[in-house]
Amino acid sequence: MESLIQVDNLVKKYAKSERAAVDNISFDVKEGEFFAFLGPNGAGKTTTISILTTTLNKTSGSVKIAGYDLDTEEKQVRENIGIIFQKPSLDLDLSAEENIRIHVSMYGIYPYRPFFKMMPASYRKQITELAEIVGLKENIFKRLKTFSGGMQRKFEIIRSLMHSPKILFLDEPTQGLDPVSRRSLWEYLNRAHLENGTTIFLTTHYLDEAEEVDRVCIIDKGKISLIGTPSEMKNKLIDRFMVIDAMDRLALEQELNGHPISVTLDGQLRVNFTNETPQEIIAGLKTPLSKLKIHEPTLEDAYVNLLGKNAADNESEDDLVNKKVGA
Repeated sequence: MESLIQVDNLVKKYAKSERAAVDNISFDVKEGEFFAFLGPNGAGKTTTISILTTTLNKTSGSVKIAGYDLDTEEKQVRENIGIIFQKPSLDLDLSAEENIRIHVSMYGIYPYRPFFKMMPASYRKQITELAEIVGLKENIFKRLKTFSGGMQRKFEIIRSLMHSPKILFLDEPTQGLDPVSRRSLWEYLNRAHLENGTTIFLTTHYLDEAEEVDRVCIIDKGKISLIGTPSEMKNKLIDRFMVIDAMDRLALEQELNGHPISVTLDGQLRVNFTNETPQEIIAGLKTPLSKLKIHEPTLEDAYVNLLGKNAADNESEDDLVNKKVGA
């Protein structure tokens, strides 16, 4: 598939900063892909997404968005992207529709008219359909100051989709939302992705939101640590295991001979499984079990594990530098 986002050797270094905020990173996002860009605070996520959405200049490297060069075709890049920022840029004293009308006129999608009824029929039809999809049809003419946080986020989605962008950038889209609003928002985003083939570029601190994406890219201290599907990352970084026990623990241990097993603190058996499923292992046992608990790793487990390894590696490098300096 075609790469709608192509990033090569991207660098961003702020003035007076000793370390680059984004340090020579390269990655691509395919057409129709749901791509999660994850990392801790200060890792370079916001800097990267700001560069990709034309709101921040890069130091060096090359970026193409929807086939357009970021340096020479900025206008075309903006025409092909929609953005939901971490901090909304909304005029709360205007209605939802008025905010959208100003937005589409600024982007040259529709000419500005002072009243909704004077706008082109295609605009009126489009905004009404999108508002109905996200459940805001009855509220588009109300002032945004009367909207809840979840309603404002849904409105931002309407605004970002008015020009049918090829790529939708979501920067912490559910931050501050209650669980019900989060779920409702994601139901719509997943529908937009599946039905319209919209390419989605997501940053989030809620790791459960990235469990079902196509690929995950983790950035830490300005560098990419790992790229892969959620399953690949979990299999690479976290063991899948089950904890089992039996009244006749010795017999159980003998039956498990040949499997990678270890003993937990309370003497129960932990069995790692890679080539076999838990069902296949259990089916081969004759000893009656008194306990069975299967642990399937989450993306959050893999993420925490990776960042922990990165921190340990950095400490080792610092120790080595200190020794050299001391020597």
